[in-house]
Amino acid sequence: MASAPVAANAWWPFGGKDKDRPTAAPRGQAFPDIAYADWSEAEPAYRVYPGDELEISIASAPELNKTGFIQPDGRIALPLVGPVMVADRTLPEVEAALAQAYSRELLRPQVTVGVKTAQPLKVFVYGEVEKAGIYDMPGDINSLQAVAMAGGFKTSAKRKQVVILRRTADGRFMRRTVDLLKGSNQGGADLVPLRRFDLVYVPRSEVAEANLFLQQYFRDLIPISFGFSYDLNPNSNN
Repeated sequence: MASAPVAANAWWPFGGKDKDRPTAAPRGQAFPDIAYADWSEAEPAYRVYPGDELEISIASAPELNKTGFIQPDGRIALPLVGPVMVADRTLPEVEAALAQAYSRELLRPQVTVGVKTAQPLKVFVYGEVEKAGIYDMPGDINSLQAVAMAGGFKTSAKRKQVVILRRTADGRFMRRTVDLLKGSNQGGADLVPLRRFDLVYVPRSEVAEANLFLQQYFRDLIPISFGFSYDLNPNSNN
């Protein structure tokens, strides 16, 4: 079952006070274009996020082994070295970060990290849908099913130009535009299976309209603040 939608100004999943939230861009302000990566269906490595429970083992100091949750600020508390930032990192990157932290206290620590429990996978669904927000993925779903979870299309939706954003393994973003009108009426259409933290945006008119939405809100919605904005203009990149 889908989770309740989250308000458009929600700061998720790290929490934080209003004063810590990035300021929305003024209407009409110019933003630099983004060089989107080529779309790929390759499965990226799993990245850990707040709420995930990790199992941490240190071969040379088993007394420091522990199981713990990643806190809302993205850190995990460790004996001897204290909190270490791990959110939005792959398991090898987490192991390297923890080994570096423990190297101040131990000689060549060998750290092994595994995910004991993971938070539900989530997708963002915004634009011309009835209940925009962040939803738990109930399994393998595609973009049209995500729209259905968000209450379906509004009558004003441009269903032929739905935008999907996905993060690559190296931290860049890929952009894809799909025809969900065709997907609604015909079998075998390209509905795009979704992955964790994909964003599905349904514009009201043209795809370029998504620029305003992203400028005003997307930095507050993305799980990690990347320090740049987004241009979905189909003429900027393929």
